[in-house]
Amino acid sequence: MIRLLSALVLCLLSLPLVAQEGEGVLNGTAPKGISVDELIQRFASKEKKFKAAREQYTWTQSVKIQTLEGSSVDGEYQQVFDVLFDDKGKRVELVKFAPQNTLTRIQMTQEDLDDIEKRMPFTMTIDDLPFYNVKYLGQQQEDELNCYVFDLGPKKIDKGQRYFEGRIWVDDHDFQIVKTYGKNVPDLGKPKKNNENLFPRFTTWREQIDGENWFPTYTKVDDTLHFDSGMGDVHIRQVVRYENYRRFGSKTRIIYQGQEIKRANDGEKNGGQNNAPKEEQK
Repeated sequence: MIRLLSALVLCLLSLPLVAQEGEGVLNGTAPKGISVDELIQRFASKEKKFKAAREQYTWTQSVKIQTLEGSSVDGEYQQVFDVLFDDKGKRVELVKFAPQNTLTRIQMTQEDLDDIEKRMPFTMTIDDLPFYNVKYLGQQQEDELNCYVFDLGPKKIDKGQRYFEGRIWVDDHDFQIVKTYGKNVPDLGKPKKNNENLFPRFTTWREQIDGENWFPTYTKVDDTLHFDSGMGDVHIRQVVRYENYRRFGSKTRIIYQGQEIKRANDGEKNGGQNNAPKEEQK
């Protein structure tokens, strides 16, 4: 009982989480039939496979960022774009909607854009493990899912590198991240030079898209950035949606009489869906 209470106290102190709808009580129950180290290795391996699988998909991404003065919106940045492949198979972004940026109290930096693209849809792969401290907290219900809960933080921060710091929920059946809460670190800039580059806490939810993998579909921010350079506090609200996932192309080769048969891009012809055969034919 004492150990359980201690674990719960450490959980509450480690991250300022607010209970969200559909979220059960966090308990310190150990995983059954598997050690914590084995569990970490297993979900990190699954995450690596998922990350590779997502690279074969196209999707539509929408971003809306607002600053608020009280309850009134006093600035907004918005963009909708398709994440696609060009005819050489290179990842490209095609902007569909981009009204005038009216943000005045904050600026959209390259690091902000990189966070939206790469780090808000966070993956924790086997290749990332050497750079992070991973602490098992227990188990928690997320709607109908039972999840293993971990706190993550970088072991050290190398110059020019960005990391995730926060909490992840891993489904106990598919061993993939289904929810992420935290922020990207470090904050950048120096207050005395009035070039602070601060980053908000965010929550990202995933959904099972292809019957196997859990894809990021929604990111929400409702946070206050505390500037020390005289700008004061800025309340920021942000929503990122990832929609219309479609599998594109295939690495499958068709071999006939020892020669590879070249053909048109099936994924592009069929709205991005993969209709290629699932195994090599000879």
